[in-house]
Amino acid sequence: MEQRELTIHGKRLTYQTAGKGRPVVLLIHGMAGSAATWKQVMPGLGEHFTVLAPDLLGHGESDKAKGDYSLGAMASTLRDLIVALGYKRATVVGQSYGGGIAMQFAYQYPERCERLVLVDSGGLGSEVTPLLRMLTLPGSEAVLLVACAPPVRRIVEVIGRLALRNKIQDAPVIPELWRSYSSLGDVEARRAFLRTLREVIDPRGQSVSANDKLYLAAGLPTLIIWGAEDRIIPVEHAYAAHSAIPGSWLEIIEGVGHYPHCEAPERFVDALTEFIESTRPARIKVSRKRILRPPSRTGFERD
Repeated sequence: MEQRELTIHGKRLTYQTAGKGRPVVLLIHGMAGSAATWKQVMPGLGEHFTVLAPDLLGHGESDKAKGDYSLGAMASTLRDLIVALGYKRATVVGQSYGGGIAMQFAYQYPERCERLVLVDSGGLGSEVTPLLRMLTLPGSEAVLLVACAPPVRRIVEVIGRLALRNKIQDAPVIPELWRSYSSLGDVEARRAFLRTLREVIDPRGQSVSANDKLYLAAGLPTLIIWGAEDRIIPVEHAYAAHSAIPGSWLEIIEGVGHYPHCEAPERFVDALTEFIESTRPARIKVSRKRILRPPSRTGFERD
C-alpha cells in the first residue's frame, strides 16, 4: 500500500493505492471514516487488481474546506480522480455512506462503472441507528464538542484498549470505531462530518433513497455484502435491494456487524474477488430510453 495525493479543482485529495492488475477497484469509505478502513483487505485485493482507496473530501487527510458535501459532488470528485489517474472505468465498492456515493456514481457516470458493490450500504431505506438521527438535531455541534474533547477521548481510548485486551465480541471493529471517533476531535473534520451527515440523514432517518432507481442496475453486475448483525443499518435493506436488482449477488456474513471488511477481511476479499472474476464488466450506453423506461424493465443498454 502506498499513500499519494493530488489536487482536484484546488482541493487536496489523498488516496491509498495497491496492486497493478485489472480491473481497477475503487473503495469508498463511510462517514467519519478514511481510506484506512480498507487496510486489512487492500493487500489481498491488490494481488489481483489495481486498488484505489481515497479519503473523501472532509475526511482523513484530504481537505476539509467548506463546500458541497452532497452525494453528487462526492461522486463527481471520484470520477475526476479516476480520469486524473488515467483510468477509464472501475468496479465501484462503497461501504455505509460510501455505498450511497457508489450508487450515485453508477447513476451519474454509468459509462465509467463496470460493477457495483454495496457493503452495508446507506441509501436503501429510512432505518438507521438513532445516534445518527440525534446528531442531525440543533445543538449537536455542542454535544460533539464535549464528547470529542481530549479528556473524554482519553477515557474512551482506555476502554477500547481494555476491550481489545479482553477480546470482547466486538473487538475487531474497535480500531475502526476509534479512528472514526478520534477524527472528530479536529474542529474542521467535525464540521465536515455534520455537513455530510445532514445531507443524507434527518431526525426521521435516512432522507436520501436510491430505491426508485435500483431497477437501473439490472444490467450492471452488482454484489451486496452485509453483516447479519449490523446494528447501524439493518440487514433487511440487503434483502430488499437484492430483490429489486435482478441478477444481483448477495453475501450475508453471519456474526458480523456494520464493518465486514474489518470483522471478516478474508471472507470479504474472497467474496469480492470471486464476484469480479465471475462477471463481465458492464459497458453502459446512456440513452433517453434508460431514463424514461418504466421500473419493471431493464434500465441499461449494452454497447
